[in-house]
Amino acid sequence: MTTLYTHQGENIRKTWFLMGFFLVFIIALGYGVAWYMETPIILYGAIIFALLMNIGSYWWSDKLVLKMTGAKPANLHEHRELINIVETLAITAGLPTPKVYVVNDGAPNAFATGRNPERAVVAATTGLLKLLNKTELEGVMAHELAHVGNRDMLVMTVTVVLAGFVAILADIFARALFWGGDNEKKHPAFLILAIVGIILAPIAAQLIKLAVSRKREYLADASGALLTRYPEGLASALEKISSYKVPMKRANHATAHLFISDPFADKGRSIGAKINNLFQTHPPVEERIKRLRA
Repeated sequence: MTTLYTHQGENIRKTWFLMGFFLVFIIALGYGVAWYMETPIILYGAIIFALLMNIGSYWWSDKLVLKMTGAKPANLHEHRELINIVETLAITAGLPTPKVYVVNDGAPNAFATGRNPERAVVAATTGLLKLLNKTELEGVMAHELAHVGNRDMLVMTVTVVLAGFVAILADIFARALFWGGDNEKKHPAFLILAIVGIILAPIAAQLIKLAVSRKREYLADASGALLTRYPEGLASALEKISSYKVPMKRANHATAHLFISDPFADKGRSIGAKINNLFQTHPPVEERIKRLRA
């Protein structure tokens, strides 16, 4: 039987795999650039960078996410209902009560972060608190606590940081290749391979981020419904959230997959929007609602 903890071990293993892959990938990329430019210091820098980013993504990724989203601690007087709901659901789920944060944004949304249940954080936007009734808010918070119970937020927040830094490092290596060293000594074939690798690095990082995102949303929906024993609460909440077409003020592609709904809202039916849908971090809302009501 599926429980809040069914995929906990799987997600922990997935996190260590991602961190190990990142470490090897960055060192290999640094080795290639260092060999080509005959500058060993680039390899040493890549090793140090990869180690620091692995450590940083594990220990401080939640703080970076809170900073990026502009989340602030919930006020007991202003957000009493939200805090009470989270506390009650945490007790029901057998989880430590997470810290509760609020994002001052009219777009309805919510997310969870933190490397383990003891240091978990759940956050809701002010728009979500205004739009939903208590039952619907319970459904959304149960969804976020399901992420906590399954340790989804560990693999998600680590992926956010690592994917972002892969893009930054690829840009640094690109500048080093084109502006550093003796151009006359550069072999065209290796230069082409280096360029391809540098271009593909951030794309690969983004695809990895997408790969760990969609299925865990379905799982969190099901686990959240199991927790509240009222799937209609979350289904109704998703309907209201998806009908709000204005994106969040601080919508960010690096953190988009952490939210219960796409923070960029509806992009329309243009060709560009259809292409963008290929890289969506969330499964279709209609399908999520259908599954909940089934």
